Formats: sequence, C-alpha cells, structure tokens
Amino acid sequence: MSDKLNVLVRVDLDCARAQVAAKGHVTVESIRGLYAVMKRANSLVTGLDIEIDMTGAQIEAAALEQLRSCERSHHLPIEVDPLQSDYRFSVVAPVEAEPRPGLPVLAA
Repeated sequence: MSDKLNVLVRVDLDCARAQVAAKGHVTVESIRGLYAVMKRANSLVTGLDIEIDMTGAQIEAAALEQLRSCERSHHLPIEVDPLQSDYRFSVVAPVEAEPRPGLPVLAA
C-alpha cells in the first residue's frame, strides 16, 4: 500500500450524494487533505450526503477517531472550517483483518 493519500470523488447532484474514496495511508497529518475535499464537496449542494469510503486505505486509529468525532458533531475541525458548516456524512472504515482460527497470534 502506498504512503501517498489518493482520493477519488464521485458526485450525484440529482440525488445530492457524494462518495469520497480514499486509498493509501491516512494519518493525522494527511487527513487535512481529506477534510479539504469534504469541504469542497459539501459546498456543491446544500444538504449533500457524503460517504467517506476508507475501505481501500490504511488509516491510523487517531485519524479514524478524528473522522468519527466529525461524523458525530456534523462539523469539521474549526481550523479547517471556521464557519462550522453542517456536514451530513458517514464513514465506512476498513475492516480489520482478524486472525484465522487455528493460527498462532504473535505479540509485538
């Protein structure tokens, strides 16, 4: 997986929906780029539903928690959006790989 953050945005203006699909490594530093994309998408149509698809990304736990916090509050961080616009979005997080039964789990 690449350390570079790649983002693909799909927008359906008729249905007022957008999907932001992230790939690569999402960190607490690179998430600001994702916020910028979300802010721009939200400005297209009032009440746009945005799905943040992280299933193709490797996301740090702290970055995922930041996204979840924004999802709960319906706002981006104040330093990203000083006007605190309302955002309607959901986060689809990657499924963590679970150990297969019968295989030993090694501690780090």
